[in-house]
Amino acid sequence: MREWASGLELEARFGHREEVDVFPKSAIAAAATAALVLPTLAHAGNVAMRVVDIPLQGRRSLAAAPAAMHFNMLAPHWRGTGRVAYRTHRLHGRWSAWSAADADVAPDGGTGRWRDGNLSWTGSADAVQFRTAGVVSSLRAYELWSRVTGTPVRRPSEAGSPPIVPRAGWGAEEEIVRAKPTFAAAVRLLVVHHTAGSNAYTPAQAAAIVRGIQVYHVEGNGWNDIGYNYLVDRFGTVYEGRGGGVDRNVIGAHAEGFNAGTAGIALIGNFSGATPPKAQRAALVAVAAWRLDIAHIDPLSTVVYTSGGNAKYRAGRVVTLRAISGHRDTGPSECPGRIAYRLLPALARRVALTGLPKLYSPTVTGVVGGPVRFRARVSGALPWTVTVVDQLGQTVAAGAGTGPVVDWTWSSLAARKGRFTWTISAPGALGATGSILGGKPAPTHPFSLTNLAATPSVITPSADGSSDSAAVTFTLGTAATVSADVLDSNGASLARLLDEPRLAGDNSFEWHASWLGDGRYRLAVTAVSPAGKAVTKSVEVVVDRTLTALDLEPSTISPNGDGMADTAIFSFSLTEAVPIRLDIEQNGVALATVFQGTLGIGPQALEWDGTSGGAPLPAGDYVAVVTVTDQLGDVQHSLPLAIVSAP
Repeated sequence: MREWASGLELEARFGHREEVDVFPKSAIAAAATAALVLPTLAHAGNVAMRVVDIPLQGRRSLAAAPAAMHFNMLAPHWRGTGRVAYRTHRLHGRWSAWSAADADVAPDGGTGRWRDGNLSWTGSADAVQFRTAGVVSSLRAYELWSRVTGTPVRRPSEAGSPPIVPRAGWGAEEEIVRAKPTFAAAVRLLVVHHTAGSNAYTPAQAAAIVRGIQVYHVEGNGWNDIGYNYLVDRFGTVYEGRGGGVDRNVIGAHAEGFNAGTAGIALIGNFSGATPPKAQRAALVAVAAWRLDIAHIDPLSTVVYTSGGNAKYRAGRVVTLRAISGHRDTGPSECPGRIAYRLLPALARRVALTGLPKLYSPTVTGVVGGPVRFRARVSGALPWTVTVVDQLGQTVAAGAGTGPVVDWTWSSLAARKGRFTWTISAPGALGATGSILGGKPAPTHPFSLTNLAATPSVITPSADGSSDSAAVTFTLGTAATVSADVLDSNGASLARLLDEPRLAGDNSFEWHASWLGDGRYRLAVTAVSPAGKAVTKSVEVVVDRTLTALDLEPSTISPNGDGMADTAIFSFSLTEAVPIRLDIEQNGVALATVFQGTLGIGPQALEWDGTSGGAPLPAGDYVAVVTVTDQLGDVQHSLPLAIVSAP
C-alpha cells in the first residue's frame, strides 16, 4: 500500500496479505533453492535480515543449499502473474510441508510489479526452497532471524486502555524508523487484519514476531515504521504498533487508500481456516471497544469513506464501510482470513456491549455570535449535559436533558472573541470535548458558482465496470438549487445527472458514464439562487475506451540504485493498436519522452528510470502525460509523479 502520509513518506504498495490454497503438483511449473545471489544483510538490534535474489535458471532442481544465516521468519517478493510456494528446512530437522506464499492481486494482475508476500514465522530454519507456477520473472527472499528474548509485560496505558505492551516492551527498533508519525483529524473506523503465517508460537515468540514484522515493514517494504496500529497475539496480548501514541490518531500503513482516519488491528496468525482463540477474540473486542470509545464511533454503524486509490477502489471512489471492517473491505485482499472475517459482525456486537454507556457522534454546528447547536447520541436514556467555558475556564453556557439524543443550542449572541471549549457528557460515558473560536458571525458571500472540475477529465470505462466515473466538484457562494446535464457536441442535453438543493461551500457528486459511447462531451452545471438568479459553468469530459486501467507504480521514485523504488512502471491496457506517447512534464513543459510508438492490443507496461537523455532529472514534482491518438484525435491522460533524492 504505497500511501503518502507526509512529504517524504513512501509506503509500500500492498499491506498484509492472505495465504491462498497450496496449488496442486500438476500446476507447479518450477522450483528454485535460495542461494547467495546479490544478498544483503541488515541488522537491527535483536533482528537480522538477509535479502536474497533467487536464480530462476535450472528451476526443476530441488537440491537445497544451507543458508548463510539461520532464520525463523520468511517473506518472498516476486514479479509476474504466477504463484510462489516455499518450504523450509528445520534446523537439525526435516523439510516442512510446502506453503503457498500470500499476496494480494496486483493492480496490473502482477505483470512487471513486485508482489510483496507476507512475513511468516517458520521456526528455526537453515534453508528454503521455492516453487513457482505460471509466470514468475523475478523472485526475492527476505530471511529474518528475530531473537526470542522474554515474554513482554502488559500494562494499562495512560489513556485507560486495556493492558497494552508498549513499543519498548516488545523491543521496537526506534533507530530504523524513517520519519516522525503523522496524525489524522479523527479515527473513523477500524480495519482488522491477520498477519498470516503460523498459529503455532509461544508468548515469547509472539514478541519476536512483532519485532520481525517491524524490521520487514521498514527494511523490506520501505515503510516508515510497522504498518499496524495494534497487534493481538493468540494469548490475548495486545501490542502497540506504529509509534505516536496508542490513543492518538496515528496514520499507519495497513490498508492502501484507507490509511488516514483508520486504525489497523492485526491478529497474529492465519485465520483462513482456523478460528482465532477465545483469548485473542476477547482482546480484540477490548481494544476495539476502547479505541472506538475514544473516537465516539458506534461499532454497529457504517462510515462513508473516499478512497485514496488502490487496485479495488480507484482514487475518489466513495465506499460505505462498517465501523469494524476487514482488510478485504478496503482493498484486493482475503485478509483477515475467511474465518476471522465471518466473525466480525458478532465481534462488533460484543464491542457495542463492552464499556457501556457510550457517547456517539458528537457534532457542533454554527458560529459563535449566532446559534451554535450541539448534538450527539447516548447508548441509553441517560441524563446529559453540555457545557461551554471560555479561555479563562469560566462557564459561559450550559444545557441539560435526559434521553438517548443530545440536542441543545447555545445562543452565543453576547459571546466575546476568543476560544471556547465545549464538553458533552453523560454519567458513566467517556465525554466528548472540543473547541470553537468566537468572533463575528461568518460573513455572507455573493451568489456564485466557481471551481467546476471533473476528475479525471478522461473517463475510461472498462469491461469489468471499473474506471467508469468522474468526481465532479464545484463551489457555491450561497445555497442554491443545482442541476447538471451531459451535453453532446451540438449542445443537446443527453441526460440530467443532478437536480437538487445544495449548501454554500464546496460540493461534489459522482458521474457514472459507462452508458455513453466514446466521444467528447460537455458537463454543464447550473446554480439557481433562492431569488431566481442563475449561473451556468461547463467543463469538457472525454469518454474513451481505447486505453483503460492506467496506473503508475510507484508514484514516487528515488532512482539511487538501492533496489527500491528506482524506477516507475506505467501499466495500462489497449483495446486497439494505436500510437502512444509518454512524456514527463513539469509546469506544462515536456522534460523527457519515455516512449513514442505504436503498441498493440492488450496489457502494456512502460518503465522509466528517472532520466532524460541519460541524465537524471532533479528531485521534484512532475506530471506523466500519456497521449493516445485514436478516432477522437489526441486524448491525454495524466498522473502525478514525484522524484525524491532520499533513499
